[in-house]
Amino acid sequence: MTHQPTYLTPEGEKKLKAELAELTGPRREDLAKRLRSAIQMGDLSENADYHKAKEDQAFLEGRILEIEGVLRTAIIVEKTNSDVVTVGSLVTVQEAGSEPETYSLVGAKEADPRNGRISNESPIGRALMEHKVGDVVVAETPGGEIKFKILKIE
Repeated sequence: MTHQPTYLTPEGEKKLKAELAELTGPRREDLAKRLRSAIQMGDLSENADYHKAKEDQAFLEGRILEIEGVLRTAIIVEKTNSDVVTVGSLVTVQEAGSEPETYSLVGAKEADPRNGRISNESPIGRALMEHKVGDVVVAETPGGEIKFKILKIE
C-alpha cells in the first residue's frame, strides 16, 4: 500500500506542533488527574466519570499518535516562485462569467476551503497542479465539470 506524502506549510507544521505540545502537556496531565479522582471513588464497573475519562484518554492518545505520524512523514513546502502550480502556490483562477477567485494550495491536513485553502488532493487542486498562467483547466467535481483559466500564480 503506497501512501501519498503529507504536505504541510511552515504555518501548518507550527500549528500541529503547538497542538501536540498542548495535548502531551496540560491536556494529558488534566486527564490523569480526572482518572485518579474517578478511581478513588471506588467501584469502577459503574463509575461513569471513570468510563468517560477512559474514553477521553483513548481519543487524546489517538490524536497524539496521528499528529506525531503526520509530523514524522510530512514534507514541508515553502511558498514558491514557480511558474507552475505546486503545493504552496497562491493561485488566482476565473470561471467564464464569474469573478476571479484566489486559492492557496495546501496539503490535505491544512485544507480549509471556506478560507480559500484547498487541498492538492481535491478535484480543483488536482486539476491545477503543474499548470501555468494562461492554462484552461478542467476539474471533475461531484457537482459536475468546472472549467477555469489560471490568471496568476504567486
